[in-house]
Amino acid sequence: MKTLTKFAIGLTAAVTIGTAAMAKPPLRDVAEIDDHLFWGVLAYEVSEQCNTLEARKLKAINELWALGRKAEALGFSRDEIKSYIRSDEEKARMRTRGETFLTSKGVDMSDPKSFCTFGHAEIERNSAIGVYLRAK
Repeated sequence: MKTLTKFAIGLTAAVTIGTAAMAKPPLRDVAEIDDHLFWGVLAYEVSEQCNTLEARKLKAINELWALGRKAEALGFSRDEIKSYIRSDEEKARMRTRGETFLTSKGVDMSDPKSFCTFGHAEIERNSAIGVYLRAK
């Protein structure tokens, strides 16, 4: 009986350790996914605020598919990915992060021209945001 108890305790410990080792962080904490999504969303917002810029939508869609494949390769299910992308909480977090970022770069949230100045500079730098934008 002691052997069976020891075996059960050992098996429980192994399952617990194995489960902990396989635990995934939330997608918002996976920088290689969250940051790339953020840059694309930010570029789209800049293009919406500035009438001299447009979003490179096909590039963004291709990147979104690539991010989905990357997330799946990291062990996330399609349902987890969809929940992350569609989450009102995540959208609000991205909006706050975007406003904070843009403000830190000198963008006045009430001045469309400042979005244009920022966006054109990002295109010129060929930055992570600039690659999703083009001048009209």
